[in-house]
Amino acid sequence: MPGTSTSVARGLDGVVAARTRLSHVDGDRGELIIGGYELKQLAGRVSFEEAAHLLWRGALPTRDELGRLRREFAAVRALPEQTLEVVRAAVAAPPIDALRMGCATSSLDLADPDDISPTADLEAAKRLTARFPTVVAAHARISEGKEPIAPRTDLPHAANFLYMLHGTEPDPIAARALDTYWVTVIDHGMNASTFAGRVIASTRSDMVSAVTGSIGALKGPLHGGAPGPVLDMLREIGSADRAEAWVRHELAAGRRIMGFGHRVYKVRDPRAEVLAQVVDAMAAARLEDRTLFHLARAVESTSLKVLDEVKPGRNLRTNVEFYTALVLQSLGLKPRSFVATFACGRVAGWCAHVIEQHAQDHLIRPQSEYVGPRGLKVN
Repeated sequence: MPGTSTSVARGLDGVVAARTRLSHVDGDRGELIIGGYELKQLAGRVSFEEAAHLLWRGALPTRDELGRLRREFAAVRALPEQTLEVVRAAVAAPPIDALRMGCATSSLDLADPDDISPTADLEAAKRLTARFPTVVAAHARISEGKEPIAPRTDLPHAANFLYMLHGTEPDPIAARALDTYWVTVIDHGMNASTFAGRVIASTRSDMVSAVTGSIGALKGPLHGGAPGPVLDMLREIGSADRAEAWVRHELAAGRRIMGFGHRVYKVRDPRAEVLAQVVDAMAAARLEDRTLFHLARAVESTSLKVLDEVKPGRNLRTNVEFYTALVLQSLGLKPRSFVATFACGRVAGWCAHVIEQHAQDHLIRPQSEYVGPRGLKVN
């Protein structure tokens, strides 16, 4: 009724918008459950393909099912000519924009792009998940004045991406690190990009449209984040003894400390712990200079101490961006490609949510509270 005030949850904070079996985030306990498993049970222990199967099918695959899924991915990795033309045209665009454009063309070679049956959704999910790394690798090479490298059919998902990116036989250690990273970020509750995809799917729109919308939501800096600036921060600090003064100066200037604080987590992001272990293992296995890693650990410790002192009660803890930056740069990726590379892992989760939303078949249509004028007259 006119004049009646309603309770408004800004940003839908605290509003339960869906029931899902896919993932659960407990920000107070620092817990992330994916398909029934705590993250630490999956990351580094199952492959990305296995984690995708878990979300799409509800269970980890058998050996035969895993082999079949890998063959299916390999069969559709190559980009159609129209997609490659779009990627070439987007040479000057940010990689996440090129990925959004390339994703939208994926409906062009589907038998029936508007089919949202479970079978059609699963086929579209495989195609999108298989092609995202091909788009990102192709765009990275084209942006450097090089020709894209065609995908191989004999390599697992992560290893093939590194091959397409660098044109050399993939390092098993690097491939395992990337695989672990993609499992770590494969799904994360009802975040903005996942919700955007589910809203689109709830209209009975198709998988490609929904996932394209998810990329658009991920692009925003309040969601996709900025792991690249973490590297800039570490390089600017330079040494552990400069960390405290640098952090205090940034906070006094009203600037954010990159890699700290999360909308949901009030304790350390469990994904940060997984990725810290990945960086440590890579450095140890390769016998590389661990200066940057040790600096990151020191900056993390110092930042947490200063943040607790300067912003008490805010619970600004390490988030996934902090160690993502170290993992991805160690794989030879440029910071501008970080968000698009993240999407290569998250796409499997987006697809799972679209499948789930189509099965529920219920339109998402929240209300709004009108706060504008009333009774205006046209002269």
